Amino acid sequence: MGGKEAVRKLLEIDADARVIVSSGYSNDDIMSDFKRFGFSAVIAKPYRIADLSRTVKAVIGSRKKA
Repeated sequence: MGGKEAVRKLLEIDADARVIVSSGYSNDDIMSDFKRFGFSAVIAKPYRIADLSRTVKAVIGSRKKA
């Protein structure tokens, strides 16, 4: 199961789920238009832990505001 299928299944289970996509392929259509596929955020590989932490905090923060 790829990312598109996984996020679709997750959102079927929980429509409020926040999902972050990560890939090392910058030309992947998911990376350039992640919201269209249901992802909440994107982080390109390789990434530093600080970058991941910032992304997770932003996603969590956006959920609290919603």
